Amino acid sequence: MLTITESEFKQSRLYQSIEQEGRLEGKQEGKLEGRREGKREGKLETVPELLKLGLSLEQIAQALHLPIEEIEAATQVTSNPENL
Repeated sequence: MLTITESEFKQSRLYQSIEQEGRLEGKQEGKLEGRREGKREGKLETVPELLKLGLSLEQIAQALHLPIEEIEAATQVTSNPENL
């Protein structure tokens, strides 16, 4: 029976390959999540301007493809000077 230590296993090509694949996968997921969050934040930054143009919260939510609750929250954040 072949016995190897944990240290020896971590130095093996198999372990290195799996570890590298996991890192790449995690990196890709992180980038994707960052892009999504950036897009969401960008949309929310437009809410005050859209309100100034006379759009309703419902119209803004529909146009930005965001839940009305997020639009309402964005209006509360921008209308409260302590949050800026």
